[in-house]
Amino acid sequence: MKIDNSKFITHNYKLPLHQIEKMNKKHHSNNILLNLGIESLNEMQEVAQDTILNDNNVLLLSPTGSGKTLAFLLPILEMLQPEILSVQCLILVPSRELGLQIEQVWKKMGTDYKVNVCYGGHSIDTEIKNLSNPPAVLIGTPGRIADHIDRGTFRVDKIQTLILDEFDKSLQLGFHEQMSFIIGKLTKLNKRVLVSATSDIEIPRYTRVVNPTILDFIPENVAETNLAMKMVVSKEKDKLGSLFNLICSLKSQSAIVFCNHRDGAERISDTLNEKGIYATYYHGGMDQDERERALIQFRNGSVSYLITTDLAARGLDIPEMNHVIHYHLPSKEDEFTHRNGRTARMLASGTAYIIAHESEKKMDYIDYGMEVLKVENSTSLPKPPEFQTIYISGGKKNKLNKIDIVGFFSQKGKLEKGDLGLIEVKDFISFAAVKFNKVKDLLHAIKDEKMKGKKFKIEVARKVIKKEEE
Repeated sequence: MKIDNSKFITHNYKLPLHQIEKMNKKHHSNNILLNLGIESLNEMQEVAQDTILNDNNVLLLSPTGSGKTLAFLLPILEMLQPEILSVQCLILVPSRELGLQIEQVWKKMGTDYKVNVCYGGHSIDTEIKNLSNPPAVLIGTPGRIADHIDRGTFRVDKIQTLILDEFDKSLQLGFHEQMSFIIGKLTKLNKRVLVSATSDIEIPRYTRVVNPTILDFIPENVAETNLAMKMVVSKEKDKLGSLFNLICSLKSQSAIVFCNHRDGAERISDTLNEKGIYATYYHGGMDQDERERALIQFRNGSVSYLITTDLAARGLDIPEMNHVIHYHLPSKEDEFTHRNGRTARMLASGTAYIIAHESEKKMDYIDYGMEVLKVENSTSLPKPPEFQTIYISGGKKNKLNKIDIVGFFSQKGKLEKGDLGLIEVKDFISFAAVKFNKVKDLLHAIKDEKMKGKKFKIEVARKVIKKEEE
């Protein structure tokens, strides 16, 4: 089914006054925004919230980084019924990272409703145990959710709302069969919401989304206004030298480097580290723990450059970048667009760099007349990261939280407020960013100390390094 353009609601859509007043009265809205650290919703979120509540079939199109997750989570909260002790809303996502990100936003909202996330690579036994006390909101990848439905580990007869987030990516990854199976089992659905950052989409019949109300918030020519494009011409077919020079020219600012292959990401990362540049790699062939560790170190500033495949083009909780580097160009224009979506978000500006060699195939979607940046003379290494990541062998399930870690490091480790950076607490482990020059003294001061009456293993987190072939 092709999208019917006649039903588009553009970003110029204005709500009637009585609907705006109704939205302002939605329960807990002020507390939720306070918990999230947000002063007010943007226009897209307001329109989406009202439309999802009132229409049964909705297609939400909005750029990466515009706040789509909150746009559909707020109306979900309005529709949940506390007396129903079963899964009421199912959110399908193409990747575990996106699922974990949505779960994190829901938890920050501070609702009274339980949420769980299920994905491949996670312990199935742990998930089955979690689902024995069913959440109101269940998030998961199509393959793992289909597995649970096949096992009968949770009831589907109370699920009334289905969200397909980044469903175009799920289609690209070949999840048709699993999504068709899942949707076929949801016989009590009365609301379907499709969410995407891409407007050129064909909606499969099995979604049963008929004549959706389309909320189109993808601005025209947004890339032209905020995103600068620059070409770096490599004299060598192996472009590592040009990448090194380009990174040296960025004045120690962080960047994401995109390449097309997993082994390429590892090779580039290893080479940059050998040259004194703090980088890590990220791709779909890594264990989930390794992937999370790489993202944590990039988020907290322990490494400055993330070398990745298209897996990191969307759906990840990582900082806004000033620089995106295309070491390789993707075969499809939409993947190029999603990569660039990591910078120049909303009203911000950013630069995307293409490293090209004359032997490479020319892509139809690239204007090769763009500015050429000469970086041959840039050889001064970027400044080393300000922080180093500390690993702690305890997390939420051990009754640890951020306040505990801050207090322990401050009182026993003698750290001052500015010495601590981002702290992330997982179920059984935690990570804290500590100023590089304070790490040695910190570890010495706390080596025999207990936190909340228990001795935890606390050490410098290992880097994600390439495994040797067996």
